[in-house]
Amino acid sequence: MTAGRLTVPVSAADHIAGPKSASVTLVEYGDFECPYCGMAYPIVQAIQRALGSSIRLVFRNFPLTESHPHAEHAAESAEAAAAQGKYWEMHDTLFEHQDNLDDGALSGYAKALGLDADRVTRELETGAHVERVRSDFHSGVRSGVNGTPTFFINGQRYDGDWSNEAEFVDVLREIAGG
Repeated sequence: MTAGRLTVPVSAADHIAGPKSASVTLVEYGDFECPYCGMAYPIVQAIQRALGSSIRLVFRNFPLTESHPHAEHAAESAEAAAAQGKYWEMHDTLFEHQDNLDDGALSGYAKALGLDADRVTRELETGAHVERVRSDFHSGVRSGVNGTPTFFINGQRYDGDWSNEAEFVDVLREIAGG
């Protein structure tokens, strides 16, 4: 295991926001129920606004199920939304309603987003997206992720202060070339 490096490269299988040509790729391993990921969510949004087409964001699931009992199904519901073409909408909804992630709420969010909520519920019940979530989780473990959120910038683990928005934006701007 190479500490500090992203061992599974970004691919078309990932959930990506931003252009492939971006000079900065920010990979976040996160947990929808993690309060620190909830704190990071608006910071990541600010980074996306500040850097525009210079950044692409990749989100990978890393549910810490021992601490967060709803994290696994929340991640699976995001994957179910992805299967219906609305991953990022569900991603945002889950972070914006982080305090209510039980299965009934997940179904309600799916319906509010215009998804086939019955299909999302069925996919949660049958574990249709468990393997995808586990794959993300295992890729994080191989990359040395042991908590959330964990960020990688252009394949290198970022161990700086992500909670300081201005500092994080400055680091990313510098990497982006100004």
